[in-house]
Amino acid sequence: MAIDDPTPARSPLELLGTLAKADAKISEQSRLVEIYTMEGLLPIWWWGEPGAKDVVIMCGGAMGGVTGPGHALYVELAASMAAEGRAAMAVDYRKAGDLSRSLLDTCAAVDLAIRNGAERFVVLGHSFGGTVAVQAAGTFPHLVTGVITYATQSGGCEKATRMGETPLLLLHGKHDSILGPENSVMVQALAGHSDVRTFPNTDYLTSEVADKIAEITGEWVRERFDEHAGR
Repeated sequence: MAIDDPTPARSPLELLGTLAKADAKISEQSRLVEIYTMEGLLPIWWWGEPGAKDVVIMCGGAMGGVTGPGHALYVELAASMAAEGRAAMAVDYRKAGDLSRSLLDTCAAVDLAIRNGAERFVVLGHSFGGTVAVQAAGTFPHLVTGVITYATQSGGCEKATRMGETPLLLLHGKHDSILGPENSVMVQALAGHSDVRTFPNTDYLTSEVADKIAEITGEWVRERFDEHAGR
């Protein structure tokens, strides 16, 4: 006979083992939240009202960072989300490149937003962050309304089916010299669905088509939120 485990499940923030948290205003639109843990510092750059229902979660690559691909795509998008009454959170991992820790850091950002009133999320990820975004969507398939990856790696996306039918947009430069576009094609196969878009004469950071990438991202994110508004 199976015995029920009496231990209650812990939330991502609880799993971090938070020692202390600092919150400082950076600008009229943003603030920096720093979560101190025994395994390092987790900085989250939070744009917009903390109680916003629609939140974009933005994940960096294996070297970390919060600006995203192109010409600081994440900063531009976050500012526009804040201006519309939405919010965005750029997650700067405790240990960039460590998938399990980076996923927990991202889920902790989702947890923090939920505690402040968030109801819907779109998750973005560049390179290594693409895998983090896909896994985060698989962790919260009932809350994530869409995922966009930029020059994603395919490693770590083996369980992409956990996303269910969550919309997935994979953007990749055809001349990516670090992670070729076949990675996005592989993730599409693993997920069982997605929209793959490639860009000629475009490398890993997609700087050559930065304006186009920003336009596609902004429109796609807003469509995902609008589809789920009021549900």
